[in-house]
Amino acid sequence: MAMIAKQAPDIGVTVVDMNQQRIDAWNSDELPIYEPGLDDVVKEARGRNLFFSTAVADEINAADVVFVAVNTPTKSYGVGAGRAADLRFIESVARTIADVATSGKIIVEKSTIPVKTAETIKQILAANTRGLEFQVLSNPEFLAEGTAIADLENPDRVLIGGERTEAGEKALQTLVDVYATWVPRERIITTNLWSSELSKLVANAFLAQRISSINSISALCEATDADIDEVANAIGHDSRIGPKFLKASVGFGGSCFQKDILNLVYLCESFGLPEVAAYWQSVVAMNDWQKTRFATRIVKALFNTVAGKRIAILGFAFKKDTNDTRESAAISVCRDLLAEMAEVVVYDPKVPANQIQQDVLGPGGENELLKVVDSAAEATAGAHAVAVLTEWDEFKNLDFSAIYQNMPKPAFLFDGRNLLDHVALREIGFIVSAIGK
Repeated sequence: MAMIAKQAPDIGVTVVDMNQQRIDAWNSDELPIYEPGLDDVVKEARGRNLFFSTAVADEINAADVVFVAVNTPTKSYGVGAGRAADLRFIESVARTIADVATSGKIIVEKSTIPVKTAETIKQILAANTRGLEFQVLSNPEFLAEGTAIADLENPDRVLIGGERTEAGEKALQTLVDVYATWVPRERIITTNLWSSELSKLVANAFLAQRISSINSISALCEATDADIDEVANAIGHDSRIGPKFLKASVGFGGSCFQKDILNLVYLCESFGLPEVAAYWQSVVAMNDWQKTRFATRIVKALFNTVAGKRIAILGFAFKKDTNDTRESAAISVCRDLLAEMAEVVVYDPKVPANQIQQDVLGPGGENELLKVVDSAAEATAGAHAVAVLTEWDEFKNLDFSAIYQNMPKPAFLFDGRNLLDHVALREIGFIVSAIGK
């Protein structure tokens, strides 16, 4: 919404939330989300044509187009628990619109949702007692955290799905015109409603599949003394494959990949396609195994026990340039090491200590073996091993000679992102283990 406001100053954009604290943060100098470049975009448009408000009913009625951008987590209860999308918040928004709207609107699904969710939204909206007509569009987001601003300024594509009716086509064109303010028309793809909804799940599933595929080969590389970076480079030069998403690591995380694959698994099972469901389930299983394998490798290297040993974890966010920790590989690795009675000391430049504690231990959980510190130097001081779990640029420039001097010997380093200069580290004296090497 901030990017639309920036690129189309003649369009008024209001972001609405019932959480006053969150809205206050968006109206302050300390935005609630860390994203490179976001501060500048918000500050340029805020107060001009970008506003943040808790006046839900008023803003719905003032709008011609309403974007629905609420969380759709994986269900943790009932039918489909652990796989199906929890659509409570989508339904709540639809009911709110139906209750307070006094004129017809274009409703745009921005959240990642299962195919056919628009049918639910349409039914709820159609049940309003004022005879209003609503058009529902699907406009899934394809930006990546850490590069979101660049992705929005110059997107590969913008996908918009709508009903193939006269009213549906008119609504679709309205949204096309908004994006066409700065996006070349040939990059704006229009489809039917259901194709758009499904495309988001499938895109994330395919990307995650590539990561799980290269991670599975990283284990084979370690067993055969092949180098995963060399293998990835070789196959990436095949034009049919390409080089993107062939970077082996400790595992993928974030709010989308696992959630969307599990949603796809549930959809396939619901439509009587168990073989297809099992295929996509294996992508998640491989990712879980990669994270467990990394922690197991640390334990084995440290003479089959880490009890009482200090392990420094550098990086907790699921990727660099974000403070998002959802499904971060670091969560699993920290839990596995704590289960082995290791002293786990975490440093991340953007993730606050209370978030790390909550992610690893659960709300209110306590474990004196888990510590969060304010610098890499503090985390690594006295550590038997260092594990790099997020590819923050600052980790490439650490003084590893000084770090080595402050560690018991032998000093181990586990590079879960293949980020560092392993030859230089070995010359210092580290015993280095990397993914797929």
